[in-house]
Amino acid sequence: MEKLYHIQLDDSHGAKYVMLPGDPGRVEKIAGILDEPRFLGCNREYTTWIGTLLGEPVLVMSTGMGGPSTAIGVEELYMTGVRNFIRIGTCGGMNLEVMGGDLVVATGAIRMEGTTREYLPIEFPAVADFELTSCLIEAARAGGYRYHAGVVQCKDSFYGQHAPERMPVGYELQNKWQAWLKAGTLASEMESAALYIVCQTLGAKAACILNTVWNQERRAKGLDDTENHDTMRGIRVAVEAIRLHMERERTASAGETA
Repeated sequence: MEKLYHIQLDDSHGAKYVMLPGDPGRVEKIAGILDEPRFLGCNREYTTWIGTLLGEPVLVMSTGMGGPSTAIGVEELYMTGVRNFIRIGTCGGMNLEVMGGDLVVATGAIRMEGTTREYLPIEFPAVADFELTSCLIEAARAGGYRYHAGVVQCKDSFYGQHAPERMPVGYELQNKWQAWLKAGTLASEMESAALYIVCQTLGAKAACILNTVWNQERRAKGLDDTENHDTMRGIRVAVEAIRLHMERERTASAGETA
């Protein structure tokens, strides 16, 4: 096949798995944990490396920030043969139990963004694949990391969250934020809903692990709010989750052919 317009990849990579950070600057760092990592390409916000895990090729590709670029990247990766997508991102904690440095496994996402409305009606939930998510939780637990699993809020506007009072629709932003808090929403980020809805539409598997940077709600209440920018916890968990998933897929395949 010809290289696709946005990500500038074709199907020659042979990978069924991809890890998706938002930041192009994190791609090489993530790929470095894989075996035989090498640069594959770069176009716009999409920087791609490839490595191997258990002898299988695994991609690492940045999506940029937000739903539109995430959706395009997922669509085109799927066209090249990728079927398992794990986002490795950062988030801001919302629930008071979520602290800087904690991991958040997003089992579902509040669709407070625009991209997914061009795929499915708003009543359709944005949820993660159970098998991939179970592997993330198992890997986080085995690694001894402090983690939380649950619903996150997915938004389009960073400053709509952090300065809602100056927005003409601030009344709506603030009221909904309070609703998300009352419902126990764990954290806020910008890509998970698009990832989940696009993969649901395509018939692919998706999961998401987030490194918590801070928690503005803890800070507002005068509670300890340690700021943490270390993304290695989430990276290690994502790689181990892919390893677990590969092993289980191989076991299941061997059972079917026995």
